[in-house]
Amino acid sequence: MRDSTPAGVTVHETLPCRVLVGLGARHGIPEEVERLGTRRVLLVATPSAGGAADELAAALGTRLAARFGDPVVHTPVEVTREAMAVVEQAGADSVVAIGGGSAIGLAKAVSARAGLPQVAVPTTYAGSEVTPTLGETENGVKTTRRDRALAPGTVVYDAELTRTMPAGLTLTSALNALAHAVEALWARDRTAASDGLASESVEGVLATLPEVLEDPAATAPRERLQSAAWLAGLCLAQTTMGLHHQLAHALGGTFDLPHAELHALMLPHVMAFNLPSAPHAARRLTRIAGRDPVAAVADLAHSHAGPTRLSELGVPRDGLRGIAERVVAKPYPNPREADVDALTGLLHEAW
Repeated sequence: MRDSTPAGVTVHETLPCRVLVGLGARHGIPEEVERLGTRRVLLVATPSAGGAADELAAALGTRLAARFGDPVVHTPVEVTREAMAVVEQAGADSVVAIGGGSAIGLAKAVSARAGLPQVAVPTTYAGSEVTPTLGETENGVKTTRRDRALAPGTVVYDAELTRTMPAGLTLTSALNALAHAVEALWARDRTAASDGLASESVEGVLATLPEVLEDPAATAPRERLQSAAWLAGLCLAQTTMGLHHQLAHALGGTFDLPHAELHALMLPHVMAFNLPSAPHAARRLTRIAGRDPVAAVADLAHSHAGPTRLSELGVPRDGLRGIAERVVAKPYPNPREADVDALTGLLHEAW
């Protein structure tokens, strides 16, 4: 259908979604499944969420049709085929995903193919649980599609499920969420609503992430950090992502890189590249951070004990220009236009 939106008019669209939020919210999942009117649940869980998945499987009882415990980052299509075989064999009529972005992505892929309603239970700060987007990888190429039908109908936020996250994943996952909010502030289709969501999200991450890392047992900052990630996911759902996400998708799909670490590593580099051409975002981020926002994010990123450079993730230096060429060939909307040399320079800085 032809887009008939008048020139200069921005469309803000809010997806229908039922959200349960609060400590112990996970105990309401069986009732959510019953509310959907389904009787055969496929439970998709990452290995790191195994304990929570065991608890949920017991609570589902006879409604549990099957479990799939091997979701993979970047949602490879061959893994989705394996999950679809389980769906067909078990006669599943709904899917519940518990874990990080790999579980939630696989559940979206299964739902898209089989038309199953979804319940998403994130245990990290991926944000994708409230978005209508899905990135899938085939033959080393990651492609992203956007469709309202991809968004889970119910999302359950229970900060107790984040307690088992290692400190490194807590940091990188939260910076992954932060990237969604930052890009929303320089998006071409930003609105007053998305600005509000993004600003509150950035403030929540910057204020509470250090507290959670310092005192993992503290409840209040952990709850606020999860809510900040929720808002960041809404930013991802309501605005068009730019260079940061395109680079992360191109690098992650090509070299099979860990999603959260890649986003955390790349974010300060892309901020330094874009903010001179994005004064609105620069002003907001400076006000929230109380100092140079690039330095604030870089300090957090560099506090990670794991890889902080592309070279440490195993990215070959001679592969950087090819990534830049791919991005320039089909660029995402971005406040600063870039040629191959400029993007290759950015990637070399990150390498």
